[in-house]
Amino acid sequence: MSGPVSITGFADEIAKEAEQQIKGLQSVQVSHIEIRGVDGTNVLDLEEGEIDSFRQQLEVAGIKVSSIGSPIGKVQIRSDLEAHFARFQVALQRADQFGCRFVRLFSFYHQDETPEQVRDIVVAQFQRMATAARDAGITLVHENEKGIYGDTPERCLDLLTAVDHPHLRAAFDAANFVQCGSSSLAGWGLLAPHVDYFHIKDAIAESGRVVPAGLGDGEIEPILAAALTAGFSGFLSIEPHLAADDLDYGGGGVERFALATTALRAILHRLQAREV
Repeated sequence: MSGPVSITGFADEIAKEAEQQIKGLQSVQVSHIEIRGVDGTNVLDLEEGEIDSFRQQLEVAGIKVSSIGSPIGKVQIRSDLEAHFARFQVALQRADQFGCRFVRLFSFYHQDETPEQVRDIVVAQFQRMATAARDAGITLVHENEKGIYGDTPERCLDLLTAVDHPHLRAAFDAANFVQCGSSSLAGWGLLAPHVDYFHIKDAIAESGRVVPAGLGDGEIEPILAAALTAGFSGFLSIEPHLAADDLDYGGGGVERFALATTALRAILHRLQAREV
């Protein structure tokens, strides 16, 4: 079985400092980054000088950007959506500035309301964002996250099919499905045609503990096997979320990122996937 796939990751889990993020990625031979935080500042809040500086550091290191790991959609759906749309446009601008084609986003919290009560307004907001993404030449990837509209596989599918736009795809996160009480493998069965991107972390269903890929209930290996067989060729983004004080998988940021990366590469080796 072959990929090819590219490993990327949230280097702000290695360290806050830009220089340490780059050194950490180089130490595990990962040549892409999903930018979320730089020097303790969210990617959407970086000043122009900070953007130029980080971009230059990445270029010197030979590290490319896979995605903007934005916080868009991680607000209450009844908040000021016009202001949030303006912030979304900053995310599109960051993708252009860092030379990547993906922006990660979420589908809104809905405090004191059921998912069904907020569905139409979520869909409308996503249709608007997908249109803007098309105009910018960017693809949005929706991450399933606990507590948002699209937290279960069924609602992720509903959102993606209701919006029905080529510039809205899925970022599949097996651990998040586990923590929502859903089967990630069943989720893959529903969402496979919509997935362009993976976030790689695993979790144990009983406790919610996050563990390296293949060591929890996320069924990451059979999911990746199915994805590769179906022709998936794209980014697998390391998002360790391992606790620093975890007795088995803790330690410093570099150590935890290395553990997560090694676990993923072990799976890829067993699947005979080609990493580029």
